[in-house]
Amino acid sequence: MEKAKPLQSNFSKRNTVINLEKGKLPPQALELEETVLGAMMIDKKGVDDVIDILHSAAFYKEGHQEIYAAIYTLFQNSEPIDLRTVSNQLRKSSKLEFVGGDFYLIGLTQKVASTAHIEFHARIILQKYIQRKLITISSEIIEEAYDETIDVFDLLDDAESKFFEVTQGNLKKGSEDAASLVQAAIKKVEEISQKEGMSGIASGFTKLDALTSGWQPSDLIIIAARPGMGKTAFVISMAKNMAIQFNHAVAVFSLEMSSVQLITRMISSETGISSSKLRTGNLQPHEWEQLNVKVKNLTKAPIFIDDTPSLSIFDLRAKARRLVSQHDVKLIVIDYLQLMTAGSSANGNREQEISMISRNLKALAKELSIPVIALSQLSRAVETRGGSKRPLLSDLRESGAIEQDADIVSFIFRPEYYGQTEWDDDSHSNCEGQGEFIVAKHRNGGLDNIRLKFTGHLAQFSDLDEDASSEFQSSMNAIPESASHIDPSDAFVGSDDSVPF
Repeated sequence: MEKAKPLQSNFSKRNTVINLEKGKLPPQALELEETVLGAMMIDKKGVDDVIDILHSAAFYKEGHQEIYAAIYTLFQNSEPIDLRTVSNQLRKSSKLEFVGGDFYLIGLTQKVASTAHIEFHARIILQKYIQRKLITISSEIIEEAYDETIDVFDLLDDAESKFFEVTQGNLKKGSEDAASLVQAAIKKVEEISQKEGMSGIASGFTKLDALTSGWQPSDLIIIAARPGMGKTAFVISMAKNMAIQFNHAVAVFSLEMSSVQLITRMISSETGISSSKLRTGNLQPHEWEQLNVKVKNLTKAPIFIDDTPSLSIFDLRAKARRLVSQHDVKLIVIDYLQLMTAGSSANGNREQEISMISRNLKALAKELSIPVIALSQLSRAVETRGGSKRPLLSDLRESGAIEQDADIVSFIFRPEYYGQTEWDDDSHSNCEGQGEFIVAKHRNGGLDNIRLKFTGHLAQFSDLDEDASSEFQSSMNAIPESASHIDPSDAFVGSDDSVPF
């Protein structure tokens, strides 16, 4: 019987070994952790290469977390970092024995042959940490998903917030040297010189494109106005121009209007049939024909509309990435910024929430290297202000961060909305059926007030032909007297434009 006991013990050990082999260990790189910490204690360059990549939680072993925390404290205090100073710092915080004492610290420095690849090693440690974090978050989500008492939308909100924090907190871009950046800039100039036209994405508005050279990649463009000025009408006209004239794929995130309402506005603009007629369906036979013929261009246009209400910044980023990868979307429009949410990470302060949203929209534009246009509301200060109602940068609603984050801040202004019939400048010219696109901030270019034609019943902006009236008058003066009796309606007989709108 005594001999049976060791057999039983050996069997249990074999089972234990088998179970461990079949089990799963959290992703880790302990040897690299030791190498990185040792290198940081023997070479200042090692500290400089790693300090902005890692944080103490990125280390798997708790003792390594404490050692890195001591190194980071010394770095913050601008104190020298070596074996003795790290040991003293750990002793001050009563953590020296916990990490293994001076003997363990000496062992770390002895394991380092060179600091040549320390940055690469640090990034592997960070990758392992991100993997562990994703496993932890996923496990929590699975556990909470089985809990029937938790609201499913709260669960989604919490999950997206946790994943977003992982992305924001750990994916950092390194700096680049001047030599590589100069080469990249020259290459871009060469590519632009070989292109016909502008360097960015054309909006379809001639003077605006001349000012901006098209919407530039990585730019955040804010278009702000009071309700009723035509913010949505402007971006709809622009999206239609881009998709139909230039075949650029455009994504519109409409938080205010449904996708059907938005596309109905585009149909009205493209066909020349008023929105009110399209809403009631009260069309004449020739208008039905006009609708069926002219809508064909729009059906082929690469326009993608998402009307998800209360869209969070996390959802927007995920959807935008997918649209860019699947459909090569060249521009993103958000209508409008104040209707977005920051998810569960918001702390109840609306101004801080808007700041976070605008900051992340700029980050999204840089990440995808495409222009992002966000519409924004203006404060009521415009309405209460005496004299000119022309909007100012200070009228941006809820956050000064919008002005700081944006590369271009612009306003839409229609004096006709306030009952004015003349522009409030020296010209005092007629402003009926016109609007002004005011570029108030342009990080990489000039400022200007660009006047556009506004067709109210079509909710459409287009180029304003400022010389049209003078040319028309000149042509009328050139008509011989013998032709002056001709009925003007006869001039349109047989014309393709003879169908009334």
